[in-house]
Amino acid sequence: MPAAQWPLQNDRPEVHVVMSLLSGGHDLIRRLVADTGAGTRQSVFQLVLLENDCLQCGGSPMGQVQLGGAYSGSFPLYLVAVRISQLNFDEPVPVVGVSFAPQGFDGIAGFRFLSRFHYGNFGSPDAFGLDLLAAP
Repeated sequence: MPAAQWPLQNDRPEVHVVMSLLSGGHDLIRRLVADTGAGTRQSVFQLVLLENDCLQCGGSPMGQVQLGGAYSGSFPLYLVAVRISQLNFDEPVPVVGVSFAPQGFDGIAGFRFLSRFHYGNFGSPDAFGLDLLAAP
């Protein structure tokens, strides 16, 4: 069983990340579709989130990134702190800010982010999970 596991959302793999709002008091939980086809291992970004979420959570602007595919054009890139408590993951990651998210989700966890972990259904056809990679 993986360290973090979530049920499929509309038969699609889902990952939950937590971000702290600048206004304090509450955390922002974002449900992301896990998409190994979003970017490559060398992509500059790891997540795709609504630009407003990036700003509300104190994302530091890093410039622009050119995307093709579902999101085509030039988009702002932010460094945003995200957490997955079950994995003791708490790091700033590069995030593309967009104006709309995939239907039923708050954003996308791309291949560069997912490849930081072991990922898959871990024998459960109705769930998706992440686990830590073994230390070298």
